[in-house]
Amino acid sequence: MQQEFDYPFELRPLANEEGGGWLISFPDLPGCISDGETPEEAIANGKDAYAAWLQAAREAGREVPNPGELPSGKFIARVPRSLHARLTARARQEGVSMNALVSSFLAESLGRKEGTRR
Repeated sequence: MQQEFDYPFELRPLANEEGGGWLISFPDLPGCISDGETPEEAIANGKDAYAAWLQAAREAGREVPNPGELPSGKFIARVPRSLHARLTARARQEGVSMNALVSSFLAESLGRKEGTRR
């Protein structure tokens, strides 16, 4: 697949509950997403969404971030297997994904620490 974008994009399959097919998103351009039945179709549709997003932002006078300027919101952490098992069990109990659970734990922890700073 040939990439013709200045901005990085993420391509992922959509679950049947989400309608199936493929989703393309541009992490640096909030809300800039599209989809398609195949990866190629999603990328082709993504080109249209990408161009429309950039044009709308410029016409509205909004600042367009440079590619790679915004944090992706994604990181990978290695944890002991025992912690991984506990997180998996807790996420299952809460009915959320492990990513959502860990994100809430991190946000809660940062909030406590920031609340104690003077």
